[in-house]
Amino acid sequence: MKIHEYQSKNILREFGVNVPRGAVAYNADEVYEISQRLGGVVAVKAQIHAGGRGKAGGVKIARNAEEAESIARAMLGMKLITPQTGSQGKEVQRILVEAGLNIKKEYYLGLVIDRSSQQAVFIASSEGGVDIEEVAARSPDKILKERIDPAVGFGGYQARKLAFGIGIPAAGVGKASRLMTGLYRAFEQKDASLAEINPLVLTEEGDLYALDAKMNFDDNALYRHPEILELRDFSEEDPLEIRASRFGLNYIKLDGTVGCMVNGAGLAMATMDIIKHAGGNPANFLDVGGGASREQVKNAFQILLSDPSVKGVLINIFGGIMRCDIVAAGVVEAVKAIGVQVPIVVRLQGTNVEQGQEILKQSELNFTVAEEMKDAAEKVVRLATRG
Repeated sequence: MKIHEYQSKNILREFGVNVPRGAVAYNADEVYEISQRLGGVVAVKAQIHAGGRGKAGGVKIARNAEEAESIARAMLGMKLITPQTGSQGKEVQRILVEAGLNIKKEYYLGLVIDRSSQQAVFIASSEGGVDIEEVAARSPDKILKERIDPAVGFGGYQARKLAFGIGIPAAGVGKASRLMTGLYRAFEQKDASLAEINPLVLTEEGDLYALDAKMNFDDNALYRHPEILELRDFSEEDPLEIRASRFGLNYIKLDGTVGCMVNGAGLAMATMDIIKHAGGNPANFLDVGGGASREQVKNAFQILLSDPSVKGVLINIFGGIMRCDIVAAGVVEAVKAIGVQVPIVVRLQGTNVEQGQEILKQSELNFTVAEEMKDAAEKVVRLATRG
């Protein structure tokens, strides 16, 4: 689950992380009032669930309240297109107004989970204000990492090591260490999957601020954090992804034309790869899980076909805990209910595969059956291309 920048900053403030003075606004009049209250130069920042806002015109500096109001009138309601939004963009519905700072230097701080070591890793760089991926590609020596033993926690020595490593002046190392410790505590206690400050800024006055902040959360831990769940902004999410979450399905919309329904994240990734290898593009990631019911399979298929960009469907199921006959029955129900107009390729292997294939055959519906993944991918790409 993602939240907005201003919401992330509110959380970080609770843990002692310095953030600029500011408030969120939903119309231009509120922007004017907040700017008046802050006084002087302010930053007017579009709030969407995507990075790269500055380059897309979503972050502007205003010298006074009148200029901030004018910027807000143009910004609210606009479609902000960044590398993370795709070509459809995101509509700006709220704006964060913050007091300007005298910025001397920008840094990067971030926390993520390293799956290979099963530990959180703290990432820091002297190169702030740009995508960390760009820094990694251009200057990997400028990225420092500290893995955190969950039994020990984030140590003060690690914070000081990172602070000195990225060039924080000696006089500011204590402040940087406290800020990093606060960031880690927020990450750990809120069950975040990502906590990022980019940029962390050092001001001319010698203070450190989180000029931008981003936090994502582990969906599986949200039952422990109703206060985080309340921050969810449904308008920032794809309607089909919202619908899928209600049925306990893992669905992510992509830009291709081949709809995929599989069981298991690993199989989903392999299926998308082999579709690309066959010359097609997946339209989604849809994992129905290992123990989906007949009703869940039916709902999954209906969600998949609700995407108008889908020109062909590949159902790729390996029946272990999940039985192939359950999948087949759910798909047949969904096809009969919807009246599908696109070709469907089915590849079933595993538990009750013969019964599943018989259900597909007895349905008298126009399924294309494949035995192997390569064959299935080639068939669905060819059929989807023909339309």
